[in-house]
Amino acid sequence: MKSWKQPALLLTTTGLSSIGDFIYLIVMNILVFQLTGSAVAVAGFWIISPLVNIVTKFWTGSFIDYRSKRQIMMATYIIRAVGIAFIPFAPTMFAIYAILVGLSVGQSFFFPASITYTTMLVPVEKRKRFNAIRSFVSSSAFIIGPAIGGALILLFSTSVTLWINACLFLLATVLLACLPEERKGDIHTKPPRLTLALIKSDVMVVFSFVKKQSYIMGMYIAFQVTFLFSFPMDVQEVVFIQNAVGLSELDYSLLVSITGIGACGSAVLLSVFANRFSLRWMIASGMVFTTLGYVIYAVSWSFTSIAIGFVILGFFNVIVNAGMTTFYQNHVPVTMMGRVTSMIQLGQSIGQIFLVIVTGITIDILSLRTTIVVLSLSMAFVAIGFAIQVLRKKHQRYFVEQEAE
Repeated sequence: MKSWKQPALLLTTTGLSSIGDFIYLIVMNILVFQLTGSAVAVAGFWIISPLVNIVTKFWTGSFIDYRSKRQIMMATYIIRAVGIAFIPFAPTMFAIYAILVGLSVGQSFFFPASITYTTMLVPVEKRKRFNAIRSFVSSSAFIIGPAIGGALILLFSTSVTLWINACLFLLATVLLACLPEERKGDIHTKPPRLTLALIKSDVMVVFSFVKKQSYIMGMYIAFQVTFLFSFPMDVQEVVFIQNAVGLSELDYSLLVSITGIGACGSAVLLSVFANRFSLRWMIASGMVFTTLGYVIYAVSWSFTSIAIGFVILGFFNVIVNAGMTTFYQNHVPVTMMGRVTSMIQLGQSIGQIFLVIVTGITIDILSLRTTIVVLSLSMAFVAIGFAIQVLRKKHQRYFVEQEAE
């Protein structure tokens, strides 16, 4: 158990920040809609992060790989805490959006730094179980966060809720400060200046790595592409459930909770039996059944059928994400993980914006129901091809694992 002390502390910081993220998401959706009464404004809130990523992801990886990942994570927590605390004082929607842009810039540094630091801190034989437990923590936050956010808004106000939310990120910063710095050999004592020449060189290094490790990176990129189809479906989820299916806001809240319960059940199972499940099984079955959940949701006409789709979706989404995260950590060197992750997220953000725009146009031409069905079937088609490539015998060597202690 002693060997799990530091990973457990990292999981605690992850849990606090995840709860904070979900509280923030709920409050901002409500706040933006209350101030504008516009669904377009709410959609604008969702699209800020991908837009910011397009501007920042070219160079965030170059910044991260040569500096302390732990300190970068702490800085992003502080930026989020300060930014969220100032939102209630913003006099106009323009000011609120300006703060949201600043928060998104800080957030764009977090994931590449976080996955790299986690890979450094957690030994390879513990990664699969760690990622399973982290999925449990994130799934629990998916249920707890919105519930806490809703309760705080009812008891106090959106402003007080945001201030409490900011305190969660400050607490996460304090706990993260208790974890060790990367080993001296993992970071440069004097980071190089962030110049256009350095960025160009790092981009070429990433492309060279992707070309050299074509199967590994091809599978990870295919994984990201598959889930691109889920992004516009998630953006339109509230509208689809209420307008296309005819359910109420209460029904929608219950469905979100049901999804979280399915995810928590999967995460608990995986946390206990992680070492008995192979990475190939986790990734292939998780991808196919997650997509099946989206297809059931897309063709549903009742609360019960959507609930079935959401339970399947939530359950297997945890499995495939834990599997792919472990696969990625096992094959991408930590010395360049920030750059590789940032470049992949850049492509992901471009794809998200493109699909959101295409989805909006398609909804106007056809219908919301038809659009969601097409997206889910497209996702299923890519997922099946992805799973076939994972399960091919000649690729088995890429999924060999070290035994856990």
